[in-house]
Amino acid sequence: MKLVLETIAVAFSMFSAVPVPKVAWKDQNMRFMLVAFPLVGVLCGILEALCLFLAHRFGLPPIMTAALAAALPLIVTGGIHLDGYVDVSDALSSWGNAEKKREILADPHIGAFAVIRLAVYLILYMGFASGLTPAPGEMLLLALSFVLSRSLSALAVSILPLSKESGLAHTFQSTADQRKCTFFLGGWILAVCLGMVPGGYALGGIRCLIAAVLMIGCAGGQWIHLRRIASKQFGGLSGDLNGWYLQKAELWMLAALTLTMHCSS
Repeated sequence: MKLVLETIAVAFSMFSAVPVPKVAWKDQNMRFMLVAFPLVGVLCGILEALCLFLAHRFGLPPIMTAALAAALPLIVTGGIHLDGYVDVSDALSSWGNAEKKREILADPHIGAFAVIRLAVYLILYMGFASGLTPAPGEMLLLALSFVLSRSLSALAVSILPLSKESGLAHTFQSTADQRKCTFFLGGWILAVCLGMVPGGYALGGIRCLIAAVLMIGCAGGQWIHLRRIASKQFGGLSGDLNGWYLQKAELWMLAALTLTMHCSS
């Protein structure tokens, strides 16, 4: 039990801003750290759904509700994944070769195109979030979307080739029990998909069923896109690329959920 709690603490200390007991990174508690990563998504999903429910319950203006929905995941994670999204946006805007793109990822400065894409991202996120309601089916799908994005993100680190033999992604992959992590992460993904499709249908009917299928398709499609971009444009996966994927997957899933609910109402 102690090892399990240490593994979870390592995952939360790396991928969230939630205060956890300080735990030294050791081979034992790093073996299955990737499997614990989706638990951060569980927390994000619960807090996001609760925030939207309370905002609607107390009658907050839609713009304020949307702002809270956009800010809460960043507060929980400390913005670690959005940082990767910004860095990759800069690199992709350079149109340079793989080496040039990797240099941009390592540069601590931020470029104009990254600022523009960040602004567009937050505007779109707030816009889609403003269309959500506290209906149980919608809240379930929203909460599970954070778990699915992190499950697929962890799977990428577990199985995809890396761009360099250094950095956090390399540390996580080299210390992980890759075969078992891949198996358990597959279990996470299957469980989330089963929760989204039958669960969404049970709580929200055919509209939530359609939304769930579209959301899973968006997350999977973005994962395939990540694999292609990482291989062709960066020479392999990196932590920044993984953050870029996670943020894009969550935005696309939110868009699929909101638009399905709106268009079929």
